[in-house]
Amino acid sequence: MRTMTRRAMRGVGLLCAAALSLTACGSSEESGSDKAVSTGELRTALKKGGSITVWAWEPTLEKVVDDFEKKYPEVEVKLVNAGTGNDQYTALQNAVQAGSGVPDVAQIEYYALGQFALGESLEDLSRYGADQFKNAYSTGPWSAVTAEDAVYALPMDSGPMALFYNKKVLDKHRIAVPTTWDEYLEAARALHAADPKAYIANDTGDAGFTTSMIWQAGGTPFKNTGTDVTVDLTGDKGVTAFTEVWQKLLDEKLLAPVTNWSDEWYKGLADGTIATLATGAWMPANFVSGVESAAGDWRAAALPQWEKGAEVSSENGGSSLAVMKAGKNKDLAYAFNEYANHSEGVQARIEAGAFPATTADLASPTFLDTAFPYFGGQKANEIFARSANQVPEDWSYLPYQVYANSVFNDSVGKAYVSGTTLADGLKAWQKAAVDYGTDQGFDVNK
Repeated sequence: MRTMTRRAMRGVGLLCAAALSLTACGSSEESGSDKAVSTGELRTALKKGGSITVWAWEPTLEKVVDDFEKKYPEVEVKLVNAGTGNDQYTALQNAVQAGSGVPDVAQIEYYALGQFALGESLEDLSRYGADQFKNAYSTGPWSAVTAEDAVYALPMDSGPMALFYNKKVLDKHRIAVPTTWDEYLEAARALHAADPKAYIANDTGDAGFTTSMIWQAGGTPFKNTGTDVTVDLTGDKGVTAFTEVWQKLLDEKLLAPVTNWSDEWYKGLADGTIATLATGAWMPANFVSGVESAAGDWRAAALPQWEKGAEVSSENGGSSLAVMKAGKNKDLAYAFNEYANHSEGVQARIEAGAFPATTADLASPTFLDTAFPYFGGQKANEIFARSANQVPEDWSYLPYQVYANSVFNDSVGKAYVSGTTLADGLKAWQKAAVDYGTDQGFDVNK
């Protein structure tokens, strides 16, 4: 995966002067130390104890906090939900700029991590030995948290993609599970012709889904070398592959105009009017809790391929835990992070429904042999684990991806509600990304 260089990370003066809207820019007083910290020193810190604050919305951490405090009774962990996604990032940005109220540890999604690393707000965990953990994590998550020899967070989970499909609906209409996106298009046509109320999928425009699809198609529309940024959402091969298929789905009105996570979306998944969902492996728990009435109807399959016979996937979603440079107790913060994401806490989170980023757990017979009653007893983890090993390594996000995603529907989103084509929408998204990056001091498409 292409990652930002250390030179880019050190370019914070230029970028903070330009006031990156969501990048937490740190001052020199928050720069922390490059001194290596030994395992013995961490044990001493844990024995001495103290208090740390963790900002995270992921519910499985509640059990981890309880277990950690029992093991290290002198340590108090204050778990705070400061908002989800962008809401937390804005609060985190404000706290760092104000110089107060910064948590010791923060949950940051992979696509957003680069902005905070670039702003020099994150501790380099390699000084704790985290740079030795490469083989402990699957490719996508590890690539997302590293930049050359620096480690800016530890992966919490991963989102290798799969195709969830309503077997009952497809069987009723004698439609085979598509193995390529061309077959998917044909299945969409057949399903909607058989039942005009049923759609192969829903989509109203989503930046995360779009970039995941481009990723799987072999695209690399975003590249970063130092402060040089390239944005190519017009000629990139992955962009072209995605738009050729998805534009036909839109033109032929084969996608339900329903937004993910809405009441209408849950209803469609439950009653069969939305027949498939291409998303991350973290989805099963949401089926169980939100689509209970369709238990037994759904199954998981490998993501359809852009080329017949290929075995390529991508990631969709996933988060990391980062130690903040402005935190008050970085040694304890790192100890908690490692416990939660590299040692004992991992299993507790998996048991609570998290999908692992750790290679040992992805390969564990116990994990792979887990039967999912919701999916008719299917061993779906076998599919998810295989997907995790099929993610291309050459993907990167923009160093200001949070901003770019926030304006996605102002450009690409128009293709879902008007005569604008996806190609034109992506062209407009590229312009917005180029203009913003240039305004913030990057050299974009030079």
